[in-house]
Amino acid sequence: MRRRAMATGLIRLQPSTIRAIRARHVEKGDPLPTAEVAALQAMKAVWQVLPHTHPIPITAASVTFNVRSDRIVVTTTVEATYKTGVEMEALYGVAVALLTIWDMVKALEKDSKGQYPGARIEDVRVVAKEKETKAAER
Repeated sequence: MRRRAMATGLIRLQPSTIRAIRARHVEKGDPLPTAEVAALQAMKAVWQVLPHTHPIPITAASVTFNVRSDRIVVTTTVEATYKTGVEMEALYGVAVALLTIWDMVKALEKDSKGQYPGARIEDVRVVAKEKETKAAER
């Protein structure tokens, strides 16, 4: 059975941090391609981290970013032909991408006390899940 899942989530950041990302002035490097690689690796490794998941032969995976003035929205899509769904792979990819962005920009987000008053990871969720049976594929 062909399976497909899409997940999304966002990280709220200060507008100055978003400007630094767009200008490629983040000390650790460019967060978006780094987060993309991290998400793709994470989607393949879900079974190693979440105890009740299975190794799944992923046939396609993608990560997209929508950079806004005060946030970055991450969307992942995962496909496989397998007996179980791929929503955990999509969710985990989003979560790891968001955490990677946070890690790379945390120096820009800290206040004078070393806290992160504005940075927030929010709204991580599955937005679509599809299952095509062999009869539907004909």
